[in-house]
Amino acid sequence: MPVWQWLVESAGVLLLLLLAYGFALIVRRRVLSRHGGTFELSHRLRTSRPGHGWVVGLGRYQHEDLEWFRIFSLSPRPRRVWSRRKLTYTGSRPPAGAERRALYPGHLVVTCTAADLPCELAMDESSLMGFQSWLEAGPPGTDWNRHRT
Repeated sequence: MPVWQWLVESAGVLLLLLLAYGFALIVRRRVLSRHGGTFELSHRLRTSRPGHGWVVGLGRYQHEDLEWFRIFSLSPRPRRVWSRRKLTYTGSRPPAGAERRALYPGHLVVTCTAADLPCELAMDESSLMGFQSWLEAGPPGTDWNRHRT
């Protein structure tokens, strides 16, 4: 087989794989959001350099947990899960410096503590209002003063 035919066939296979990956991402997002409660949520994985380490993803409220899924992953399982009981909202701020390029336009950086460890998330204002409501709407017996700042 001539080299040019091998290159054309290889390019065709790569294109099909790329299309299959894109289709799988679309199906995964539809499956994750079929019950509602999903929103664009970025999470800062690495805090070694200021303004860097952000990864875009999807957030989903599932019972007493906030689940975070990487946007370009095919895994049906969340990458991170935060329990409502262990999550406390501490404040929000607009993105600064390199964060403006790493985050979606209009998103705010939300600082929280999760099990006494700092945690940074990024979401738009309407999602932040929903997040705060979700935190405050805990089940009966919740310590309401824990969430106030």
